[in-house]
Amino acid sequence: MSDRLRVGIIGAGGIANGAHIPGWKDLGDAVEVVAVADVAKATAERTAAQHGIPGVYESYEEMLQRERPDAVSVCTPNKFHAPAAIAALAAGAHVICEKPPAMLADEARAMAAAAERAGRLLTFGFMYRFSPEVTAAKRYAEAGAFGEIYTGRVTAMRRRGIPSWGVFTNRELQGGGPLIDIGVHMLDSALYVMGYPEPEGVLGATHTKLGDREPGVAPWGPWNHRNYTVEDVCTALIRFQNGAALLLETSFIANIEPMEELNVRLSGTKAGVKFFPFSVFREENGTLVNQEAAWQPESSGYRAEIAHFARCVRGEAELVSTPAEAVKLQRIIEGIYRSAERGQSVSI
Repeated sequence: MSDRLRVGIIGAGGIANGAHIPGWKDLGDAVEVVAVADVAKATAERTAAQHGIPGVYESYEEMLQRERPDAVSVCTPNKFHAPAAIAALAAGAHVICEKPPAMLADEARAMAAAAERAGRLLTFGFMYRFSPEVTAAKRYAEAGAFGEIYTGRVTAMRRRGIPSWGVFTNRELQGGGPLIDIGVHMLDSALYVMGYPEPEGVLGATHTKLGDREPGVAPWGPWNHRNYTVEDVCTALIRFQNGAALLLETSFIANIEPMEELNVRLSGTKAGVKFFPFSVFREENGTLVNQEAAWQPESSGYRAEIAHFARCVRGEAELVSTPAEAVKLQRIIEGIYRSAERGQSVSI
């Protein structure tokens, strides 16, 4: 690897243009984005023209073979995360793959195995881990401030937040709806602060009651309800081998009060925490105390995760999000969907 990190982009959609490419370009002369690949070559050409990227490919296999990038961002629909990441790792690139890791747990396992075989780094786009709030919660947890974290609630609810663009409502390409799209962010953040305990079982339920109807009020524009094949709402109870449990609720569309709520609340034997805004709840000197942060640094989670990954590639830091954690997370997601289909709890 030269002093200048050569980067390839697989998938030229919104997350590549809005997060990954700007994140790489923020690193200045230390990085060169050398190529972008997308099955829709016109999309790749537009992205290349917008960002001044010299290489344009319809096939990521050809891009990997010809450009030999040091690092790759995988920004495709979920269905293609595993094959694209595995191909990039086999070609000798370090990989940062957008969330979720994959569609299925076996795919996440295959990705982890590919990284180990290639001796390359594999990480995932869980940008909330780099937010000041989650970073603070992690520091408190590692210092023992919460004691034993044994229960919590994970929320990623939208009142009317069905994306009207991309493939977010296509289960074949995405693997699901709000659980695998936005719920996964809050779930990963909770598990990260908890130390990623080993999951044991789940009880899940999903409902599609509104998304497959003619759109009414649609702040993000009308979606294609005829091809809406994902859940509106998912609710789950997740239990872990250490005895801890989490309640999870997530939605694209539901008749609730807030337009959107993304949050994690964890309770421990010494104190509890809410992530957004960062708040700690404890008993002190005979008083129930709520403690809030007076100041936290502003940070772009997306750009912070790219900068961190670049440092890891250069051997200056260790991965925050690991393949082993990705496999656990994918087991939970897959288990929730399986439980919902069967109408009963399942072991994972």
